[in-house]
Amino acid sequence: MSLARFIFKGSGVEEILNSRATRALLESPAEAVAARMRANAPVATGALAASITVEDDSTDRAVKRVVADVPYAMVVEADTGFASRPI
Repeated sequence: MSLARFIFKGSGVEEILNSRATRALLESPAEAVAARMRANAPVATGALAASITVEDDSTDRAVKRVVADVPYAMVVEADTGFASRPI
């Protein structure tokens, strides 16, 4: 396997990293992670799975975050590992 080396010069790199095209490339993998998390989430009331969404964020580049927005999500993840289990 050969490795390619890229040297970026110029101010266009930040524009590329924040572009709509870059955000679009991130959407499908982020949605796949969210779907896997929803499928693996333990179901007592369904609130945990329903709270899992994909959010846009920006730093110096495009960012997608998969978020479980219930107060107990981190505790359930620590106990069950639902977010990291394969389907």
